[in-house]
Amino acid sequence: MTTPVIQVGHASVGYDGRPVLRDVSLTVTAGEVVAVLGANGSGKSTLIRAVLGLVPLGTGTVTLFGVPQRRFRQWHRIGYVPQRLGAGSGVPATVREVVASGRLARRGVLRPPGRADRTAVEAALRAVGLADRARDPVATLSGGQQQRTLIARALAGEPELLVLDEPTAGVDAASQEAFAGALHEFVGTGGTVLLVAHELGPLRPLISRAVVVHQGGVCHDGAVPEPAGHHAEPDHDHVHPHGPEEPAGLWSS
Repeated sequence: MTTPVIQVGHASVGYDGRPVLRDVSLTVTAGEVVAVLGANGSGKSTLIRAVLGLVPLGTGTVTLFGVPQRRFRQWHRIGYVPQRLGAGSGVPATVREVVASGRLARRGVLRPPGRADRTAVEAALRAVGLADRARDPVATLSGGQQQRTLIARALAGEPELLVLDEPTAGVDAASQEAFAGALHEFVGTGGTVLLVAHELGPLRPLISRAVVVHQGGVCHDGAVPEPAGHHAEPDHDHVHPHGPEEPAGLWSS
């Protein structure tokens, strides 16, 4: 039996005494693409942040690649793409420089980049369709292209697990398609994916399992449920704003 890539056991998380996750259990095995779905405020983003140790557990356990999260040190095995934070952030970096920073966890800060690093960066840029923008400042890119840059940064580290928080929310259709292609390529090499989504769009065919979070608990774990309401309409595109998932100031970096 293979060791699960992620194992969450009876996890609970609260902020300021307010429960956000209640007794959540989840297992993700190698090669799976698991989508965590749910309404705003359901706790879905909190779940993946708890998996990565970005928010503390009140109760329960998390293991990563068979190692208790508190003792896990092989972070180069995991690529994380947070919710859109603006890849530019006012820093005058080029697309290639931002993507190259994804090699640091694997290479170490002190060792200069080598051929393997440059090859991985170029492959990541091609995977998200930004090879022709590599020398451009990130600040000159569209929001969708900036999000693709963050995804390429995660891919450049050659992780075994990708964790993505709403990677296609508010992103143009071309960027969504580019991202779906990059994810398909990653999974084809044996990668594992855990992603949070409000809706799946072009990612839907890639998803092997859906976990639906409702009011802090898992209410469905299995096949991807059919979309309902206006989200099911063919011309519906997820570019409309939603309220904050969690209290302001919880996640800022």
